[in-house]
Amino acid sequence: MNAVEQLTAAVGRERGLLRFITAGSVDDGKSTLIGRLLFDSKGIFADQLDAISRAKHKRTVGDTIDLSLLTDGLEAEREQGITIDVAYRYFATPKRKFIIADTPGHEQYTRNMVTGASTADAVIILIDVSKVKLNDDGSVDLLTQTKRHSTIAHLLQIEHVIVAVNKMDLVNYDQTVYERIIGAYQAFADQLGLKDIRPIPLSALAGDNVVTASDKLAWYKGPTLIELLESLNVYDACHDEPFRFPVQLVARHNGHEANDFRGYMGRIEAGKISKGDKLLVQPGGQTATVKDILTLDTSLDTAVVGQSVTILLDEYVDISRGDMLVGADRPATLLKTVKADLCWLSEDALDIRRKYWLKHTTRQVAARVTGIDTLLDINTQERRPADILKLNDIATVTLNVAQALAVDDYQDLRSTGAFILIDEVTHQTVAAGMIHLA
Repeated sequence: MNAVEQLTAAVGRERGLLRFITAGSVDDGKSTLIGRLLFDSKGIFADQLDAISRAKHKRTVGDTIDLSLLTDGLEAEREQGITIDVAYRYFATPKRKFIIADTPGHEQYTRNMVTGASTADAVIILIDVSKVKLNDDGSVDLLTQTKRHSTIAHLLQIEHVIVAVNKMDLVNYDQTVYERIIGAYQAFADQLGLKDIRPIPLSALAGDNVVTASDKLAWYKGPTLIELLESLNVYDACHDEPFRFPVQLVARHNGHEANDFRGYMGRIEAGKISKGDKLLVQPGGQTATVKDILTLDTSLDTAVVGQSVTILLDEYVDISRGDMLVGADRPATLLKTVKADLCWLSEDALDIRRKYWLKHTTRQVAARVTGIDTLLDINTQERRPADILKLNDIATVTLNVAQALAVDDYQDLRSTGAFILIDEVTHQTVAAGMIHLA
């Protein structure tokens, strides 16, 4: 096996790690589900178990352990019984390693859900069976937050969507109720454009179908939740994509000129690079040849996506933080006018008269939203004209930036197709955007 094959195999093995989030409305059972996964898979320590069993804020009866406290660590979360911030937890089974992001269900904290979803390979959309309205005419009314989180998952191009109908114990594990809810969600998913939908009935509190199959759900013939998570294919083939290397830092040696050193440090966001490759500096336009690829303790002939390296070039060119090194044969697209889907995350409405900072990879430039093309209706998935964006609104917008950005379509490369907007006065993140070139 040559060096490229070895590195590719190593990245493939690393992608055995599954990053997933839980999403849905308030009190759908997201934190309890994660607690159940950790508890039943032996992913918590005895002192953690003891601590939550003695916790001041418990929402269970008698000696039953409140598993939601494993992720709801803030005092405000425990007092109110809701998730506010994103909580990350790690656990493993003999087949796979996992990183879970427990994200808030409350509409006020949708921006935190977007943060957790931005790096996820899969999402578990929880639906509380007791909250869904089953109408006499056979229709089903899903909650708005369920639709909003599903829409965000679609916009962020999350590959796998697991629809977990939770609290089945509250409807006596009724198969008909489950099938009606899944039918309604599937119709919404088809309208939205979600493709890989994996439905499953469960009870996070009772542990039914989470890690162990339940006799009470004998009519369900599919895998348990943990089996489903273990089976998801998340192999990332970005080493076959165009090379993308946002420069984070220019490294110099102190000393006399004979030992001069100039390296460009960062993380490979897509593709691969080898000594002798021809690179293009964007947006500057200079070309250069790779002289060496360094890590902390060695020199590499080839490096691939996901590796943090220092690149040395044969030529002296003007490169600084915010520039991007790309393959000379497959450059990124330079834009000063950007079309994007925008999730507005601030309680202060968008003001198109104001300038914002746009942060794209390692580059930060002044930007202005010049127009709101269409606003998305979460419930109907219809788009309509709008002249304002408020908290949690999702819209297609046009932005002008002060300096050209080297970008890719978000559907092709998430890392170079995404950006955030920052308020230039408060320095708060006010929006997350996904770029579209077509």
